[in-house]
Amino acid sequence: MAEDTNQTSHDENQDSTILPEDLRRLLARADEDEGTETYDPDAPSDDDSDDETELEESFGAVDRGDAAGEDVNGGQLQTSEFGREMKQSFIEYSMSVITARALPDVRDGLKPVHRRILYAMNESGIFPNRPHKKSAWTVGEVIGKYHPHGDSAVYETMVRLAQWFSMRTPLVDGHGNFGNIDGDSAAAMRYTESRLAKPAMELLRDLQKDTVDWQPNYDESLAEPKVLPARFPNLLVNGSNGIAVGMATNIPPHNLSETVEATCYFIDNPEASVEELMTYLPGPDFPTGALIMGTDGIRQAYETGRGSITMRAKAHVESTKTGKNRLVFTEIPYQVNKGSLQEKIAQLVNEKRLEGISDMRDESTQKGIRLVIELKKGVIPQVVLNNLYKYTSLQTTFGVNNLALVDGVPKCLTLPQILSHYVEHQVEVVTRRTQFDLKKAQARAHILEGYLIALDHIDEVISIIRASQTDQEASQRLIERFGFTSEQTTAILEMKLRRLTGLERDKIEDELAGLRRAIAYYEDLLAHKEKILAVIKDEMREISHKFGDKRRTEITQAEKDLDVEDLIADEDMVVTITHTGYVKRIPVASYRSQKRGGKGVSGANLKEDDIIDEMFIASTHEYVLFFSNKGKVYRLKVHELPIGSRQARGTAIVNLLPFEEGEKIASVIACRDFPDTDYLMFATAGGMVKKTVMSAYGRVRRDGIIAINLRSGDRLLGVRRVRKDDLVILATTAGKAIMFNEDDVRATGRDTSGVRGITLKAEAEVLGMEISNGKGDLFVITERGYGKRTPVSDYPTQGRGGQGVYTIQMTERKGNLASMKVVGPQHELFIITEGATVIRVKTEEISQTGRATQGVKMMSVSEGDRVVAVARMTSAKKKLKAPAVAEGQDALDFSSVGGDGTLDDERIDIGTGDELLEDLMDDES
Repeated sequence: MAEDTNQTSHDENQDSTILPEDLRRLLARADEDEGTETYDPDAPSDDDSDDETELEESFGAVDRGDAAGEDVNGGQLQTSEFGREMKQSFIEYSMSVITARALPDVRDGLKPVHRRILYAMNESGIFPNRPHKKSAWTVGEVIGKYHPHGDSAVYETMVRLAQWFSMRTPLVDGHGNFGNIDGDSAAAMRYTESRLAKPAMELLRDLQKDTVDWQPNYDESLAEPKVLPARFPNLLVNGSNGIAVGMATNIPPHNLSETVEATCYFIDNPEASVEELMTYLPGPDFPTGALIMGTDGIRQAYETGRGSITMRAKAHVESTKTGKNRLVFTEIPYQVNKGSLQEKIAQLVNEKRLEGISDMRDESTQKGIRLVIELKKGVIPQVVLNNLYKYTSLQTTFGVNNLALVDGVPKCLTLPQILSHYVEHQVEVVTRRTQFDLKKAQARAHILEGYLIALDHIDEVISIIRASQTDQEASQRLIERFGFTSEQTTAILEMKLRRLTGLERDKIEDELAGLRRAIAYYEDLLAHKEKILAVIKDEMREISHKFGDKRRTEITQAEKDLDVEDLIADEDMVVTITHTGYVKRIPVASYRSQKRGGKGVSGANLKEDDIIDEMFIASTHEYVLFFSNKGKVYRLKVHELPIGSRQARGTAIVNLLPFEEGEKIASVIACRDFPDTDYLMFATAGGMVKKTVMSAYGRVRRDGIIAINLRSGDRLLGVRRVRKDDLVILATTAGKAIMFNEDDVRATGRDTSGVRGITLKAEAEVLGMEISNGKGDLFVITERGYGKRTPVSDYPTQGRGGQGVYTIQMTERKGNLASMKVVGPQHELFIITEGATVIRVKTEEISQTGRATQGVKMMSVSEGDRVVAVARMTSAKKKLKAPAVAEGQDALDFSSVGGDGTLDDERIDIGTGDELLEDLMDDES
């Protein structure tokens, strides 16, 4: 039944008379349409062989020889050793990979697949001003016409050309999900759309003007360009990376504007050095920004073609309202997968290899990257940051290998060589374009000249044409009569009658005049290479103006061991060190301004047997030298100290420094540098003093170095800075003091014991050292709270090594001498007991008495307690100017402290800076 139906249908198709008249007319018109190619089963085949059998026979005849054992050349077949055959075949394969797949051309910076994608999109009209087209359609065009490889590989390549984080200047404009920096892949090609980006059109510009050589595609049915005109140095702008066989390329991207300017400078100065070129092209500019650590690797890569560039993520530290810190990363190194990076950080935290991290979250948006790492309270942010750089891809190395194809041969190129090859290519492109335009202009001018001659003799021309039987006859007669060329006669015969008007003649004359000017310009351009180079520069700068942008990657002058303090604000901190070795730092801005004159308040939540030994202000960028009682010195930056609240005890110094058993802090010095002009004065409990240039302590190992060579049983008591003509005051627990000039102590090396400063009585020891300029008063206080102040000038200047003189009349009820300080009228004193009770006294309220007097009761000391330390503070008799603060903020603006009109005029420079500011302590309300 089916056969009957099919036969009936066939018969109906054969009988055209049963078709409607309008349908038959449409079919007849379709048959006459010569523009549509249709399949004709009776047409002869274009194949070289009729069937597979003939093809096989042909293959056997050509490759195997007609006679057994003979090839087409008549020689005997050779037996090949397998290893040698594999070697030769692999060499041929590797050369194919190198030249036709993995390495870019130095002229346009593109691999074959990149070039074919751009060319296919250009041929298909997928321009930036046209709608996006399905990516699957474009991939089909590429693999069907030019690139006989897998569709997934072509699509992945096209996706990369559209990614902002992969290409410094993207060449494809993607629409849809084209992946992200977290490592998520793009959507399938059937979902996404794409078109050429505007900068890509500059690579393709003038392609139709015979500017480059062409080659047949893989099946020789079409032609494709061997290289693109590339109107900007794409190899440098977008870089390239690929693995061939036995070699690889890894060229970093650069800023378009900088690259163009460097190329223009090279055109003007072909012998320019790398150093000169780096003034215009300082280094790579990665699409993801980040930091490049130092220029040595860049210079090496530019000079040799190979180098190593260290990149770091850009980070800063933020403080929270709860007193914690967070690390915020806003830019990450090139080619770092942000998703994998977060997984690695989480893994390190779980493995306890990264300490101090409490949380991590990704707050990135379309506006930019923001990776936040929350830190635990008291953790030093820079320690965590250093570990993140060390153990994760937040710091990576980009290995530069400027390998590219030069005339089909892979070569490792320096920066001048890359620019030289590019400029040579551009000279050829502009020359061939100019020649093309010149020929076109000359051809058009030739036609217009024929028009004008014909118009001058229009009646005769018309007569000749009318009298001719054929086109060929008319053409021949016009050539014989007027000397026209065949091209001119063809154009004249095709000329429309409206061109015979006078207005049209004027247009022809104007067009011809313009063409003659263009011809003169083209001929002049071809005759002068320097003008061609000028055109190249002008066109590149035009592209730079349209598509150039600011540099994203910051190049630091420091090398890869860049100090992370560059990421830390330079701000003042209050550093507190207790007697038992707890240290902390607190931002000065966290203190509030309150009334003075309170009865006293606990300075910190200390243990019962702990007291505050040191309290000073230092910048986060300053060093703190920790001198131990065993004569060693250690060094930390202020920002490396743990941050804490005002009432917190702090962190044990043994957790920060490798102290030995029984080792304690004896003194601290804060400084920003270590000049040769400054000296440190050392004093020991045994009465020894030593003076050493400060630069001797500029390099301190992590495990410390010897600061002073102590004698057996002695311990380091204090270290102070001294200047020329300073006076050194030593006081003992027996109530005696000696004052001598610092010149009496000869400067010695670091690892020395020093000389005798004061001779001690039995059981007495030095309790402290002060540095004075001879002004102010010497305040002393005993363990039971008896004290006084006496002018420094009342103390005789003696030679060092004497027994000294009494500073206060000593009795058993007063206890031993506890502390001494040089003070002025601007000072207030914090008297600190072993029980951590602090009382605050103005120096003006302390009676000034003679040297050998009783003193007065300064503080009521509880039974079992004793005075152990005194801290000197600069007070303000006038109120500080009210600082400008935000609403709800109560932090002081300390930039006003010490300014004009804020302090009393009776201040006395006592020659020492070891003191506090009044506003660092809160009074009882």
